[in-house]
This record gives sequence, structure tokens and C-alpha cells, in this order.
Amino acid sequence: MTLVTVVCEALARQPLLELLHAMGIQGYTLFPVEGAGAKGDRPADIEEFGNIQVEVILPAEAAATLMERLSAEFLPRFAAIVYGTEVRVLRPEKFRPREP
Repeated sequence: MTLVTVVCEALARQPLLELLHAMGIQGYTLFPVEGAGAKGDRPADIEEFGNIQVEVILPAEAAATLMERLSAEFLPRFAAIVYGTEVRVLRPEKFRPREP
């Protein structure tokens, strides 16, 4: 299985969740984050201008498709970092996307 992590501006929350839904992905974890990077500090003191992190666990093939779509449809529009990590999970059947 692959854990896909998206760290992006909070403004991108709804479009990101719509993309997940359109792909039949129903489970994800979302939380506010803060940190620093190439463009400076990103404090979380003002929710609309902060960052969020979304994590999704998927079979490797579905994760690759999600990352391709994020690269083509999401990254040109929003400030974001996307990465995948191989993970082992209990009950992997719980992480399969449904047909959209």
C-alpha cells in the first residue's frame, strides 16, 4: 500500500477533497499544519492562510493514478508538496477506492 501525503495551502482544501471524491476515494485524514520552506514560514495562526495536510492510503496503482492527477490538475493551481511512502497496513481491503 502507499500513503499519499499532500501538504498544501488551506485554500486548496475543497478542490483537493473534490478530486479525491471524483476518484472514489472515501477515506482520508486532514489536519492543519505549519512549518517553513523555500518560501519562508507558514504559520497556522490564520486558518484561511495556513496549510493543511491530507493523507490517503491506497493500493500502489491507485496511489500512482492519484499522484498523476495531482501533478496534472492540482499542482499547477495550488502551492503544494505531494509525496508517497510505502506502508504496511492491517485490513488493506478498507483502503480500496470505490468506482466513482
